[in-house]
Amino acid sequence: MSASTDKTAILAIDQGTTSTRTLVFSPDGTILFTAQQEFTQIYPADGWVEHDPDEIWETTLSTLKDAYAHAKADGLSIAGIGITNQRETTLVWDRATGKCIYNAIVWQDRRTAEICRTLKTKIDEADVAAKTGLLLDPYFSATKAAWILDHVDGARALAAGGNLAFGTVDSYLIYRLTGGASHVTDATNASRTNLFNIHSQDWDAELCTLFDVPKAVLPKVLDCAAHFGDTVPNLLGESLPILGVAGDQQAATIGQCCFEKGMIKSTYGTGCFVILNTGEDCITSENRLLSTVAYRIGGKTTYALEGSIFVAGAAIQWLRDELKIIKNATETEGMAKSLGSNNGLYLVPAFTGLGAPYWDPDARGAIFGITRATGRADFVRAALESVCYQTHDLFAAMAEDGVKPTELRVDGGMVHNDWLVQFLSDILDLPVDRPKVLETTALGAAYLVGLQAGLYDTLEDLAAQWQQQSHFDPKMGKAERDPLLADWKTAVSKVLTQA
Repeated sequence: MSASTDKTAILAIDQGTTSTRTLVFSPDGTILFTAQQEFTQIYPADGWVEHDPDEIWETTLSTLKDAYAHAKADGLSIAGIGITNQRETTLVWDRATGKCIYNAIVWQDRRTAEICRTLKTKIDEADVAAKTGLLLDPYFSATKAAWILDHVDGARALAAGGNLAFGTVDSYLIYRLTGGASHVTDATNASRTNLFNIHSQDWDAELCTLFDVPKAVLPKVLDCAAHFGDTVPNLLGESLPILGVAGDQQAATIGQCCFEKGMIKSTYGTGCFVILNTGEDCITSENRLLSTVAYRIGGKTTYALEGSIFVAGAAIQWLRDELKIIKNATETEGMAKSLGSNNGLYLVPAFTGLGAPYWDPDARGAIFGITRATGRADFVRAALESVCYQTHDLFAAMAEDGVKPTELRVDGGMVHNDWLVQFLSDILDLPVDRPKVLETTALGAAYLVGLQAGLYDTLEDLAAQWQQQSHFDPKMGKAERDPLLADWKTAVSKVLTQA
């Protein structure tokens, strides 16, 4: 680490799926302050999920101001701002006003499933995967952007005239924070659009034509650690540089210091995302995992293999908000521990389809094994177990691709739950490490700022800061594990709509 940084702080915006947070970090990775606000989830139709862009902006600005005020009150000098964000969520806005022409279409949204099915009849999906590392699925941004342009009156003409801008959440926030001066994104967020060639590291003209998204609306793509622009002075009282950006899962990979080829992390937030560092090699999965950009620093691209689960913590939120089974997520650990087994209850949380390795946008959730004796704790345990079973599905796909991790680093809000992490270790039959700092997504954004600002010299400086909080070894035997996994596989087979 570079010279004394005792009075230096980094602001990290973590714009997530259900809340926006801004954290104040010291350069050694200590969290000094957190401001957080939840915002509205909008469900206009079955499988549709939207956010109000103004609410995203307002919660970002509010939490940023709170964090800035706290840092200044402590006499800290702010090195810069980092941004990490819910990936794939798509916005289109007027360049002149910064106002979106439609709500943000969230990564979970499945409204373009039919468009993807039609595309699959016209082209070879493998050709898209060869360039992007992705599949033809409504999860990604391209079909969402096209849908907005097709369904808002006059949008196509405005886009052709250069009057509209497309972006993922990071790009939209940078545009607003800089007063429209910067229309940029980073390589990790660009790699989630289905419009970006991850080998040439540029927008692809053929893909833009295929998905009918004009190149004129696309942002400039920068490294993850770069100068993305400066905030307009009237927002905070001074202008601050935006120096680090990465999509949330890639940011967590950086926060977990998974810088060596073969290192793997799994984040348990609204969804669950497993990322395996594959170094300079862009591995093509034979089992419907994704090839993606882990990070691009100093012009050098590091790749990853990723498995994406759409519903993890969202299942607990569903128990709390819709079923009213729990009042707080912290209750779930004790409820799961109170049971000697799952009593044959399995929840397949395909609320917005199933992600990897199934990629079935039309699958819907189901609960199997309900009896007269089934109670609240059974539902809670089934929801927690489903997260672990889905993770096993991803690891099984990785194993078939020839990759077999020997340990796993976990993070995200769900892994505060010791029972969950132990069951995960048991089901994976793998040691699991939980870090001292669980807010690895925001930490990764902060680390990128520190690299660009010269607070750290190398990635090795960051790796030296990683600290383990807890270690979990598997305790479950094969005779217990295999029947659980077999029953899970049977349950999943009953909700799949695609062979």
